[in-house]
Amino acid sequence: MAELKTKKTKASVEKFIQGVKDEKRRKDCLTVLAMMKELTKTVPKMWGTSIVGFGSHHYKYASGREGDGFVVGFSPRKQDLTLYLMSGVARHPDLLSELGKHKTGVGCLYIKTLDDIHLPTLKRLIRESVRFVRQ
Repeated sequence: MAELKTKKTKASVEKFIQGVKDEKRRKDCLTVLAMMKELTKTVPKMWGTSIVGFGSHHYKYASGREGDGFVVGFSPRKQDLTLYLMSGVARHPDLLSELGKHKTGVGCLYIKTLDDIHLPTLKRLIRESVRFVRQ
């Protein structure tokens, strides 16, 4: 079985965020950082070189593959601010319809800027994802 590439590291979350060159993206990261800290009640950790993750959970797929990952996380990618919702994005259609301008993947939410998003809805979406994963 292939080993999971993205693992928790001891790198500094603060240094990572300070290293985000685009000032607006860095500010958005700080907003999401504060929101996820509040909702998970956990200390953020770096996962790999570019993902800030909160909490941890053990997962097991129907295929038998299993491992450990974070509960929610984010990454300031070049194109978008990517939020990782481990509950899966599709299970929240009502909240997504209220969220504002975004794109989705299976477990990812892609946002250009938080100015395009209704922040109270984003907070509810993250809260619901955390609740689902921790069940």
